[in-house]
Amino acid sequence: MDEQSPLGRGRRAAPPLRDIDPVLERITARLAARHGRAFSKETVERYVEECSWVLSAKARVATHLPVLVERFADQRLGALARGMGLSPKPVPEVLFVCTENAGRSQLAAALLRHRAGDGIRVLTAGSEPGTEIAPVVLRLLAEQGLDADEEFPKPLTREVVTAADVVVTLGCGDACPVRPGRRYLDWDLPDLSGLDIESARAVRDGLATRVDALADELLPTRVPRR
Repeated sequence: MDEQSPLGRGRRAAPPLRDIDPVLERITARLAARHGRAFSKETVERYVEECSWVLSAKARVATHLPVLVERFADQRLGALARGMGLSPKPVPEVLFVCTENAGRSQLAAALLRHRAGDGIRVLTAGSEPGTEIAPVVLRLLAEQGLDADEEFPKPLTREVVTAADVVVTLGCGDACPVRPGRRYLDWDLPDLSGLDIESARAVRDGLATRVDALADELLPTRVPRR
């Protein structure tokens, strides 16, 4: 099944990185095998190329780029397939959106993953994504014995919004597109940037309270808090 350009920009050339084409070909082959029941190889290739172009604009370390491209393209293709009903959607999906996808959205996502386990699929995105997760987020998670797993800042795309059952915005205003049938929540908590550590901890604790309440609503059976 073919799709129009995912971000509405038309097909983009791969970024000008040395030897990137063979890398993208290998990524495309792996993702085509994984998503072949839903999408043609051409569609997968277009997503891979576009993800490479988008992420390379902000990449600090080019050697890490292929890994991020594969994760981002995989997430988008999976979300597209679920949103279109082309693959199973066994659990509710929650999308956290903030401006840079480096602070509150990442913190909330890590807390919900810990709280819900495999009972809820959790995704994140940013309206103007940064280059890396904020150090304060990593510190706040480490204090709870948690980490950000393999997360990284990534742009908001229509696929993840379409797949989501609940979209939680954290300071990104009206940047998130509205899709019928989705539940939208706006959690009004301060940006972590510039806060002292005690104030940042208060934000984390406020997010934890909201995350617990959301998990209790969405999980089919109550999962004990860990």
